[in-house]
Amino acid sequence: MKGNAKIFKSYWEKFGTLAIFAVMWCVFAAAAPPAFRSGGNFIQIITQSATIMLLACGEFFAILIAGIDLSIGSIVAFTGMITAKLMVEFGVDPILAFLLGSVLGGIVCGFINGTLINLTGVHPFIITLGTQSVFRALTLIISNAQATFGMPKIFLQSFGGLFHGVSMAIVIAMIAAVLCWFVTTKLTFGRNLYVLGGNRDAAWFSGIHVKKHVLAVHTISGLCAGICGAVMAARLGAAEPNTSIGAETEAIAAAIIGGTSFFGGKGKIPNVIVGALILGLISNGLNMCSVPTFYQNLATGLLLIAAVSLDQAIARK
Repeated sequence: MKGNAKIFKSYWEKFGTLAIFAVMWCVFAAAAPPAFRSGGNFIQIITQSATIMLLACGEFFAILIAGIDLSIGSIVAFTGMITAKLMVEFGVDPILAFLLGSVLGGIVCGFINGTLINLTGVHPFIITLGTQSVFRALTLIISNAQATFGMPKIFLQSFGGLFHGVSMAIVIAMIAAVLCWFVTTKLTFGRNLYVLGGNRDAAWFSGIHVKKHVLAVHTISGLCAGICGAVMAARLGAAEPNTSIGAETEAIAAAIIGGTSFFGGKGKIPNVIVGALILGLISNGLNMCSVPTFYQNLATGLLLIAAVSLDQAIARK
């Protein structure tokens, strides 16, 4: 029995997320109108999931070391607003505005999170819960709680348009996913994160600088959120101060449903991407079936509980 459990565990870790996606696809394919099964609708699911993919890639790093980042939704709004303000009110070149507002802004926000966690020794849940409110408040202050319109057309096309018929949101999310996969699988830094998440004391005794890795992880999470801020502003055609409220919940759900252990030390970027697609599939499928929005939250919550419970059950076996 123990041997069978190990075999099942191995297969589940490799293909469990894909199995969930396949089962849910079959359910919706049978229940939803024929348009659900079209190639165009599948592209639409990927497009709708792109921003969650991007955020989930950053969140994955935080969860991998048994931490969490609850501030990413606020960072999306904050960096998107800064980027838009630089272009609209100060006439900054769109590329420079992106580099300063989204890239540098996201890095600084993530760096602040990591620094506070290292200095205080407080759990990341509390620190990022606090900075979630701080970054959101700063967004409302600098925008006077008003949306910023009138961004240059080249910016809107570069981050919210199409590239050879494919949404730029998908292209950016895929580039981020490939880079994150490379970091976690090919670099010593990435392998250290798995050790750190599995046993922090053992990582410290083996010579891994824990605080540097914590700082780097939250900086990466902030960077992904900052880039997502530019994508969201371009897709909406405006920087909204209340955008991405609750996005951190979806990013965490995508990572966990994708097989990332909430207790650290286990997970893979490709599965996180599939986890984000599962959330997009739920939303799209229920919409096609004319099911009210609040049922989507119910389905996501139940799936999240089931994924974590199954992960723990397999681990105990």
